[in-house]
Amino acid sequence: MVLSDIRLIDADDIARLSPYPQLIDAIADAFLSGPVTPERNHYQVDAKTGATLLSMPAWNASEYIGQKLVTVMPDNAKQGLETIQGMYVLMSAKTGVPLAIMDAPELTARRTAAASALAAKYLARSDAETLLMVGTGKLAPYLIEAHMAVRSYKEIIVWGRDLEKAHNLCKRIGLNSIAVRVAEDIERACRQADVISCATTSTEPLVFGEWLKEGAHLDLVGAFKPTMRECDNNAVVKSSIFVDTYRGVLAEGGDIVQAIGANAIEEADICTDLKTLACGGHSGRRSIKENTLFKSVGTAIEDYAIACLVYQNLA
Repeated sequence: MVLSDIRLIDADDIARLSPYPQLIDAIADAFLSGPVTPERNHYQVDAKTGATLLSMPAWNASEYIGQKLVTVMPDNAKQGLETIQGMYVLMSAKTGVPLAIMDAPELTARRTAAASALAAKYLARSDAETLLMVGTGKLAPYLIEAHMAVRSYKEIIVWGRDLEKAHNLCKRIGLNSIAVRVAEDIERACRQADVISCATTSTEPLVFGEWLKEGAHLDLVGAFKPTMRECDNNAVVKSSIFVDTYRGVLAEGGDIVQAIGANAIEEADICTDLKTLACGGHSGRRSIKENTLFKSVGTAIEDYAIACLVYQNLA
């Protein structure tokens, strides 16, 4: 192995080489082709700080082997560092030779946003005009951009607990042809929105079912632990429920796990997963009046899809 032959792909290159229209299609194709994705492993590095190591492999025997290694370090913020650190290694499935090392945080953010956009392609109303972003963290601008790749929004609304961060986010995503504004009242914003995308670490509901307009689509990206949640049980009950993967959401997706635990819904109430939507096994939204909900916790399939796309676009 010649180390100099391994391509080092940074965050800027990942963004450049994975435009959302291509990435959304690549993730759909990956669900269709079905790379092998063993259950991801979580290792607790430090119980006091919550430091965690995650290992997420995937492979297709005729193409590539991918391995994502990321750490979640809650104390990093005190040092001005991002909470999630790590790398994605792409190798030849024929020889095992490492081909590329990629920035895992950028790869993860883009694939997460693209998966939500793929779900919205099937679940959001085709005439959706208003997108509400709940949360102002790292994922927020990615989600906004990805959702805009599948629907022609006329207005983007941003709500966050910190209004200054919400205003800063609006400035960063400044769009010439689309109105962008901050919401001070989340209830009012929810009642106006056709699509609501949530990316927070909240442990209490932020979005309530009674606030959802008829035909709204709710995209739940945060709440990645069973103890977290972004909406109340009413929002889950009144919506047709879709998930990225059953295995992941039923183990980690707080909004769904807690709703099942409270007997508000049953596992059987989940309509289907993203693979079935991508394969055409379920039509998705059935009417303009139907409320839909997509809960994601991430899967190595999505990591594999973006890593392959980025590497192939290098040529």
